[in-house]
Amino acid sequence: MTSPSDALPSETRPVSLATRLFYLLVSVVALVPAAFVIITPFDLQTQAIFAVFTAAIFLLVNRFKNRTATLIIVTLSAIVSTRYLWWRTTETLGFIDPFDMMFGYGLYAAEVYAWIVLMIGYFQVLWPLERQPAPLPADVKEWPTVDVYIPTYNESLDVVKPTVLAAMAMDYPADKFKVYILDDGRRPEFKRFAEAAGCGYLIRPSNEHAKAGNINHALTVTKGKLIAIFDCDHIPTRAFLQMTVGWFLRDRKLGMLQTPHHFYSPDPFERNLGTYGRVPNEGQLFYGLIQPGNDFWNATFFCGSCAVLNRDALDEVGGIAVETVTEDAHTSLRMHRKGWNTAYLRWPLASGLATERLSIHIGQRMRWARGMIQIFRTDNPLLGRGLSFGQRICYLNAMMYFLFPVPRFVFLTAPVAYLVTSQNIIVASALMVLVYAGPHMFHTLSTQSRLDGRYRYSFWGEIYDNVLLFHIMGPTLLALINPKAGSFNVTSKGGILEKELYDTPIMRPLMILAVVLLGAIGVGVYRLIFTELFPGDAPVLWMNLFWCFYSAFTVFAALAVGRERRQVRAQPRVRIRQPVALYFDGRRSLLGRTEDLSLGGGLLRMDDDATDVTINEEVFVNFEQIEGDSGVPARVVAVKGREVRLEFMPQSLDDERTIVSAVFGRADAWLNWDDRPPDTVGKSLIDLSGAIRGLAGMAFRNIRRSREVVQQPLAAPSRPT
Repeated sequence: MTSPSDALPSETRPVSLATRLFYLLVSVVALVPAAFVIITPFDLQTQAIFAVFTAAIFLLVNRFKNRTATLIIVTLSAIVSTRYLWWRTTETLGFIDPFDMMFGYGLYAAEVYAWIVLMIGYFQVLWPLERQPAPLPADVKEWPTVDVYIPTYNESLDVVKPTVLAAMAMDYPADKFKVYILDDGRRPEFKRFAEAAGCGYLIRPSNEHAKAGNINHALTVTKGKLIAIFDCDHIPTRAFLQMTVGWFLRDRKLGMLQTPHHFYSPDPFERNLGTYGRVPNEGQLFYGLIQPGNDFWNATFFCGSCAVLNRDALDEVGGIAVETVTEDAHTSLRMHRKGWNTAYLRWPLASGLATERLSIHIGQRMRWARGMIQIFRTDNPLLGRGLSFGQRICYLNAMMYFLFPVPRFVFLTAPVAYLVTSQNIIVASALMVLVYAGPHMFHTLSTQSRLDGRYRYSFWGEIYDNVLLFHIMGPTLLALINPKAGSFNVTSKGGILEKELYDTPIMRPLMILAVVLLGAIGVGVYRLIFTELFPGDAPVLWMNLFWCFYSAFTVFAALAVGRERRQVRAQPRVRIRQPVALYFDGRRSLLGRTEDLSLGGGLLRMDDDATDVTINEEVFVNFEQIEGDSGVPARVVAVKGREVRLEFMPQSLDDERTIVSAVFGRADAWLNWDDRPPDTVGKSLIDLSGAIRGLAGMAFRNIRRSREVVQQPLAAPSRPT
């Protein structure tokens, strides 16, 4: 029997046992000299030489882009950061004043947390597995049956309908798969749509356990060997099943295969900061790097949608987990404990709607944070049987990440203690801090840029964390104390925002923090200019001023996310270029290509001049890449030169199927999802500075409008009736 890796190119195959043993041996041999380097104390000059030497090694090795160079750079960063923590532990905690001790140990605890997350993060993505699709057998009879579940509760039919139509159009034998709407809202219009479309429609007596309970009920009704699950706004391409199912035939112990969650609309960060398509979004790091890293350790997480699960595995673990609000990750953890494998295919084969409003986005992350901490408390991956070392570390990192709020708050506010109260939080001179902390920061940022550069640009992680900081802090601490607290909340999708506004309630805690940081900077500048400093105080003051200024910069960049920009399109546009033909009343036609499409219409660029086309003229649009009769009625809404803008006017469910297939169904629709230039520090700083300028511009405009309102004369009172 052939190995699953036989289908993979050599550079993406799983690492052989011999290779793993080789790297393990090298690691063990290198451990002794590394430990010697870590614990050996250096004076200021020697440590400065060490810093320059390690930086030179990084710059030299970083020129090479192979896997071995990456391992060297990661090892170097781990040594330098561990040496810094050893120095902090052994030489900088000699506090005398109780307030110094309180602030100093608080900062030290935050640094220990950051070091642990850094080390296990390096371990997690040490060797990302670039898995390729496994081909299905030539004999269609050998293909397994698939039940496709689309759970819904309170989403509108306009959101759910495209997902159902696209799922029914997937390239798979019609007698081998069936699509089901799992309607916890029990809505008559959904049942009528299911009957018209020809898909299954399932309801249950109660809504117990929310989405997990909905799926578990469906498992008792349907009989497919495999279960494909899509959130009701995640529209699959026609190739989804053919690209994923083959692995279940290659690996009979495969319990779940996950694909990326890709979004065809901007999330609040992308829309409010104007970075959509230019900067990797918040989830890109997880689906672009972390999940392939998990796959290497056989620790891929189930993410609730865009995945295929093995019914046998679900039966063995008792169905979808219902004890936590992140039922997806908990289910894959249970599969791993039972010896089932999981896999990750880094091919986006479906696309969904991102959250439109920042408040909704934060609410979703609060649920994720609470759920992962619930798992940490109730089914801790470090405890119990069934997990490999790598699986335990990967799950642990996913859970520890959501504990970031308190350490993050400490890092942001630590310099305030010195600037305002002169509390000494590190018992060391400024120069010693510089020569120890400097290399640690340099190697951490540089190594992460090399590892994450395609998926998370410099400084952006801090912006995401700052926005979530105060909202996630409460749920995570509550879940640590009482893991059964909280309930499942559905994430709203689909909506518009008619005018620009600033989400003050969401941003109020950050606004207060920004004022505190600016006040501390003011106090520090005053002390620097107008007070007499003791010898050695000036460098410490400068260091804390820089630290506080950087904290303020990241906080103000996060505040810019609260500027909710207008969202007036009910149907987001997707940039698509494919051949198209327009037919006018049977007597003439125009050929061209699409520029962008949505479910509501599109922009076309014709091969010839289109100025003779009139507004409101009725046409038929034919998408040449769709087999059969693909003519869709449409109305011309704008013409400019060779450009024609249309509004689709579907007359039947078949017309709607054609539109969905044209916009979302193409097998290669999202293959350029991570096609972005590499990370550069300068570009990230420019983008974030631009966001702060945009926030300032909004503030000035609001002040101007307020003054105009104040200066307007009062209107005469209306006559009483």
